[in-house]
Amino acid sequence: MARSSRMSVLKRKRESEKAEKAARKREMRAMEKEFGKAKEKETGEASQEDLEAYGILPPMDDEEEDETD
Repeated sequence: MARSSRMSVLKRKRESEKAEKAARKREMRAMEKEFGKAKEKETGEASQEDLEAYGILPPMDDEEEDETD
């Protein structure tokens, strides 16, 4: 039998990990399509809820929200 070099073993390992990751992504997309949960595109902007969750803004009451609309 031929002796495999360490580099070729690592390369095969990287390639198999890459293939597994791609398969997981395909499976997740198929599940999202099946259940109708499409991922929203990230805009990079924090919503009011995000800011409240991080404690940057105090939570708005329902009364305050009505006044601002």
